Amino acid sequence: MAGKQMVMFFEKPSLRTRLTFEAGMTSLGGTAMFVDQSKSRLDARETLSDIAHNLERWVDVIVLRDLEHPCQALADYFTLQERFGDLRKITLAYVGDGNNVAHSLMLTCACIGSSIRIATPKGYAPNPQIVADARKIAKETGAQIELLTDPRAAVAGVDAVYTDAWASMGQEHEAAQRAEIFQSYQVNRQLMAEAASHAAFMHCLPAHRGEEVTDEVMDSDNSVIFEQAENRLHVQKSILYLLLGGAVRLPVRSAHA
Repeated sequence: MAGKQMVMFFEKPSLRTRLTFEAGMTSLGGTAMFVDQSKSRLDARETLSDIAHNLERWVDVIVLRDLEHPCQALADYFTLQERFGDLRKITLAYVGDGNNVAHSLMLTCACIGSSIRIATPKGYAPNPQIVADARKIAKETGAQIELLTDPRAAVAGVDAVYTDAWASMGQEHEAAQRAEIFQSYQVNRQLMAEAASHAAFMHCLPAHRGEEVTDEVMDSDNSVIFEQAENRLHVQKSILYLLLGGAVRLPVRSAHA
């Protein structure tokens, strides 16, 4: 990546995404820059189109965040592959909010022909268009995608149980209401007992201990949360190499984090 430059624009706080992209890019010999947009929107001063046309003349890759979280999902499935091998033979259960993490887990599962169950309260299911997109891909790959509302039914016999914060960044004003609605979706010892005995526990972090997951589960031998965090670095280095330095060249200027 010598001579290559990457800029990151985040409108929300970031630990893992920012630092793993920075560490990954610099360790490959490139330069990483961060523009803090947490105090104002990216397009507050000028149009996104004008910003993009400026950036394309200065840098080689742009890292942004949107309604999905593909880099996280790639790291998650890489973690599962390290642990279980053939991803087509495992089932992942996601319980909680149908947010950007759920979206990307579902799409990644569809692409690799794996199986996923997503359990959310009524009214908090994943984006219907993303569900439709994932199911369209699944028809070609043989992936299995199930949407449920019963967390116990979702985790029954699965190989991994995944959860995320009940209120994402920007939804803090809904936290109290969501805490009541999502209480039965907490990943605790009782819920993990419904999964296979070898089941891994997964979380993209940051976690709200005592809310969506208990300390007992977070700190258990089955928890792979820090393996997931480590694999963000390895996966993002691979993405950067593929986009900028690998034998395969793609007509893409940005990697959505």
